[in-house]
Amino acid sequence: MSAEFSRSPKGRLAGLIFWSRWLQLPIYLGLIVVQGVYSWKFLSQLYELLVHLGQLTETEIMLTVLGLIDVVMIANLLLMVTVGGYETFVSRLRVDHHPDQPEWLDHVNASVLKVKLSMAIISISSIHLLQTFINAGQLPEHTIKWQLFLHLAFLLSAAAIAYTDRLLQHSHQADAH
Repeated sequence: MSAEFSRSPKGRLAGLIFWSRWLQLPIYLGLIVVQGVYSWKFLSQLYELLVHLGQLTETEIMLTVLGLIDVVMIANLLLMVTVGGYETFVSRLRVDHHPDQPEWLDHVNASVLKVKLSMAIISISSIHLLQTFINAGQLPEHTIKWQLFLHLAFLLSAAAIAYTDRLLQHSHQADAH
């Protein structure tokens, strides 16, 4: 701990609390492992598509491609949580001048991360819903209704998050003046 935290018991407690953010490191490392799992899943599904391409119907190809897109969207979600969460809650990544730095990383904060995550979840839900509609003839009606209900719940949640963030931004701007 730095000297500024160790001057008093209160300062040492503050230092310990500040240091505790590093307890999230194994969580972010675990998410990197999960990204590897999704990379493997994508490659194995792509291989299966290519091997069986001549035997698949157009609908089966479409459903497989949507499954691949779903894996990509979940991997993107994992990346946003890993990079954005680490940058926001643990420590700076210090990649400011790296040519491959994601554009969104230079202005990431908890609010931006929430909105990006909710949009990613809606996108993933949309892919699942499209798969459900394509496969509607083989699914029970209650399954379709529940998926539609959940998708609408995700949309309402995202709208509520965006609205709340907008209110908070206006409140902070008013406080600054």
